[in-house]
Parts: sequence; C-alpha cells; structure tokens
Amino acid sequence: MITTFEPAEPMAAAAFTPEWTLSILERACRVVGLDHLGAELLRHHTNAVYRLASAPVVVKIDRPFGGRSPVDVVALVRWLQAGQVPVVALAPVRQPMEIDGCTVTFWRYLPQCREITAPDLAAPLAMLHSLRTRPRQWLPARHLAGTFTRIAQSIAASRILTAEDRAMLRAERARLAARAAEITFVLPPGLIHGDAHHRNMLWDDETGRSVLCDWESVAFGHPEWDLVTLEVHCRRFAHPTVEYEKFCHAYGFDIRTWSGYPWLRDLRELRMITTNAYKSAPDTACAREVLRRIAALRSGTPSRWNIL
Repeated sequence: MITTFEPAEPMAAAAFTPEWTLSILERACRVVGLDHLGAELLRHHTNAVYRLASAPVVVKIDRPFGGRSPVDVVALVRWLQAGQVPVVALAPVRQPMEIDGCTVTFWRYLPQCREITAPDLAAPLAMLHSLRTRPRQWLPARHLAGTFTRIAQSIAASRILTAEDRAMLRAERARLAARAAEITFVLPPGLIHGDAHHRNMLWDDETGRSVLCDWESVAFGHPEWDLVTLEVHCRRFAHPTVEYEKFCHAYGFDIRTWSGYPWLRDLRELRMITTNAYKSAPDTACAREVLRRIAALRSGTPSRWNIL
C-alpha cells in the first residue's frame, strides 16, 4: 500500500530542486522513524538520491508524476527478489509513500568498492529478460508507443529549446515514427528495465555480484531497448569498446548486428536528448550539454557526450 500525504503546496517539475527535495526527505524520514540530519546528496537530476548518515539507507525521491506513480516499484522489487533477479534490497520500513506528488522509497546502502563495467550488466539483464511470468501489479505495456509520446511531451514542455530546436526534434521524431512499422524485433518480448546502464547498477560486495536498481522506467517491451541503451551509453560516454564486446559475449547477443539497430539507436538517443531537455533548467551546465547534443544532431557530427 502506498502512503500518500497531501502536498504543502502544488509541486511543479520546475520546483524539483535540492531545497525542495530536502524538505521531502525530512518529512519522509520522520514518518518511518529515521534521522535525516547529515544526509548526503548523491544525485539530483532524474531523481534525488540521498544517503543517510544515521543508518545504512539510501532515500530516493522521484520527480513529480502529476499524481500517484502508476508503477508500484516496491511490489515489483519484492517480486523480482522472489524470482532470484539480482536487485538492490529495500530498507525494512513501510513504503512507498507519496509526498507532494513525488514517490519516496528507501533502499539498502551498498558501499561501492569497484566501478561497474558493461559486462557486469550481462547476467542480471539476461535473468530479467528470461522471465516468462508477469508480476501482478500494473506495468506499462505499450513501451514504444509510450516512447514516442514521451518524446513529444518533453519537446513541448522543455524550457531550454528554441523554436528551431523544437522543429528539428519533432522532424526527427516524425522520421523515426514513419519507420516504426518496418522494424522486426528478434528477441522475445517481456519485462525490461527500461534504462539499463552503468549508473543503474551497483556492486554488492557481500554477495560478490552486481545488482540492478532504479526501476522508474520498467515496462513490458522489447529487450532490444535495454541492449541499445547500454550500447548508446558505452559509445557516447567513451567507455572502452572492449567492455561492450565482453557484455555482448556474456549476454549472447550483439545489438549492432541486428538490422533494426540504427533505427532503435536513433530513437534511444532522441529520447535521451529530449528527456534531458525537459529536465534541465535554463542557463545551467545540464542545459548547455543538451544544446550541444542537439547541435551535433542537427549537423550530423559524431560526438561524445558528457554524463548528466
């Protein structure tokens, strides 16, 4: 059951700031009997992630969804654990809760003794993609259609795009949408992570294995989406090529050999660009990075990306 609290004031996406999420953290910790004082902000972009100083717990505050989140991540993770899929464990508190339109969850803190590399994702993703049963809770089931919808929404809502940028991004979306019916996927559809890359996996030193985290993009869809997501991250963020080669060998499939790869690669990169265009505030380093990516897309210039 999701515990919901009425917002102290309306929560808009533009208000998703460290100052606001710190107040949410304080209220959430008070409800479950944890001390928020001294919490360390680990990340604040797609969501806010705080590490508590008082307990081995990480608190994750998702961006406002405009109402209760449709996916119960807590129930999903418990179901995945029952199926032996390696995931970050939940902290033993009553959760999730909704505060000011943001979903708040509590997780076991895992100190990181080594960096995650692409091959670390192979076994967990293969296990996830091989599941042939479905969890009882609702999950998005029209993933590609939803992707085109989210791209359009992000273009419309961004505060950093010029009229020319919007026109170009919409034209790119239209180009890809026109070809969608031609694409033949080759892997069995099923449960996908939705945003599978290095930052959404942690190393569990106690078990000696890598574990998946950050499930806000989970859906029923094509495993090719997860595979191309990792390929884009490895290539755009300059991870060693050999690491992705090792991932392909361990997973058993190289997305680059599939005929639909160029189309799905372009769609995944457009989703990343437009999502970050929506999330980035004007006149910030994040906004400048997004606009640099758009300029490269417009000119057709290959480029490395800086992580956001």
